[in-house]
Amino acid sequence: MRIVGGTLRGLKLADLGEGDPAAHLRPTTDRVREAIFNLLINGTHGNPLPGARVLDLFAGTGALGLEALSRGASHATLVDDGSRAHALMRQNIAKARVQPTTVLLRRDATKLGRNTGAAFDVVFMDPPYGQGSGEVALTSALQGGWIGAGAWIVWEESRAPLLPAAMTLLDRRSYGDTVVTLARVAPN
Repeated sequence: MRIVGGTLRGLKLADLGEGDPAAHLRPTTDRVREAIFNLLINGTHGNPLPGARVLDLFAGTGALGLEALSRGASHATLVDDGSRAHALMRQNIAKARVQPTTVLLRRDATKLGRNTGAAFDVVFMDPPYGQGSGEVALTSALQGGWIGAGAWIVWEESRAPLLPAAMTLLDRRSYGDTVVTLARVAPN
């Protein structure tokens, strides 16, 4: 795995091999990550990344959040409750030298609680496929004040997810067994 674009382009991330099924670590392939960022940056909806605060739920290796930093985001908070994931994220943050702009939280993404900081502009979600945890995590993030008005949601899943009424579907694409949904929270 590597960073596919931006200022950190080509940076090799900590090796995970084929993933860690027991820990539900299934890293986004370079191909799918590149497609996601092309959709964000070159899509018809405008580029939300420059200066954005990014929340990466079910972060795993942290590759999506780090890719966002590489492409202009100002801050990334990476959330995962797995010890293997945290070890990988710490390695990747150190490799990328982005400690000042990155926060690592060991927390269950489906039980975020109240956000005490500023809301996030872009949210990446790559939950374990087919378990419904993406829907629960999104509800938790919205209720806890983690997601700002007008925020962008990028959601990877094995099927098209159910979006809350407060969101508008912008785009949906399939890449093998991965469905990427791009949505936007209603502005205030």
